[in-house]
Amino acid sequence: MSATVAPPASPFQGWNGSAASARALQVSLARQVRIVDDYPPLGVIAGVDVGFEEGGAVTRAAAVLLDADTLLPLAQAVARVPTRMPYVPGLLSFRELPALLEVLKSLPRVPDLIFCDGQGIAHPRRLGIASHLGVVTGLPTIGVAKNILCGEHDELPAQRGARVPLMHRAETIGWVLRSKDGVRPLIVSPGHRVSMQSAVDLVLGCGRGYRLPEPTRLADRLASRRGPMPGPESRTMELF
Repeated sequence: MSATVAPPASPFQGWNGSAASARALQVSLARQVRIVDDYPPLGVIAGVDVGFEEGGAVTRAAAVLLDADTLLPLAQAVARVPTRMPYVPGLLSFRELPALLEVLKSLPRVPDLIFCDGQGIAHPRRLGIASHLGVVTGLPTIGVAKNILCGEHDELPAQRGARVPLMHRAETIGWVLRSKDGVRPLIVSPGHRVSMQSAVDLVLGCGRGYRLPEPTRLADRLASRRGPMPGPESRTMELF
């Protein structure tokens, strides 16, 4: 059975195609973001990421479904759609969201929580890709980014598990998290229906000794591959 994610007819309703209109829509959608724990008991979780092919002409979205307890992958999917918007800082979701919505339709189950490779509310207008995806699908999401888009933070200890708040305009918008001893930190922020504290705890709890948490680590690998993907008969361990 296919996943039954049912976004609205258009995740960009009211957008006229301009950058100014996109920013205005972000402000409007950000009002719908809920930074509270409102996710179900976690049975299956997903990681999603986006890459590009053919010189950026094709957007390639990847999703990996995992058992929430063992973090073992249960299913994977890839969707390719024409890229409809160039890269504009702060407007990443308008470039990547169409492919992400397509790939989520291909999962055999609706995930209880989605880990997104990108920002949640750690965004100038509080609507990164994880928050935008959460609002239009209604699903709980967390943003796990590799770099800061906006904000400042105090010095971070080098040990795994260290975290300091990421601040922007006198507001806490996420965490700077050391996910592995001595590696560059991750930027973790709630996307939708997840609290600030739970976002960082869940990301740290999904670590398997790598810098990235397991859901986005596997999605990142799948999104960055080139050429045909192995079919469903291929063993998961051979792919990852």
